[in-house]
Amino acid sequence: GNAPAAPVGSNRLEAGRISVDQDLMVAYKDGKALDLTQREYELLRFLAARPGKVFSREALMENVWNYEGYVGDVRAVDVAVRRLREKVEDDPAQPQIIVTRRGQGYLLNL
Repeated sequence: GNAPAAPVGSNRLEAGRISVDQDLMVAYKDGKALDLTQREYELLRFLAARPGKVFSREALMENVWNYEGYVGDVRAVDVAVRRLREKVEDDPAQPQIIVTRRGQGYLLNL
């Protein structure tokens, strides 16, 4: 028989002002859907699943870009973060949501 429908939000990540519906593959800020590319969505989803945890560019390359054992051009991470910030931050020049830890990497701040 048909499996019962999952309750709404059962596959949702909530991280401060960001929420991610992993079934619909849509991310929201303050309840408004964000217009993200696939890569930006994957990056935000990965960080939102582990709020407060710092990830190096290399770790993001492996986990989001799926370059295992081979680290591609880590500048691609910086570019994606910058583009993502333009969409999620109130002021991309003063990031409050996706924060840089100097010398360590990036994290999603609650």
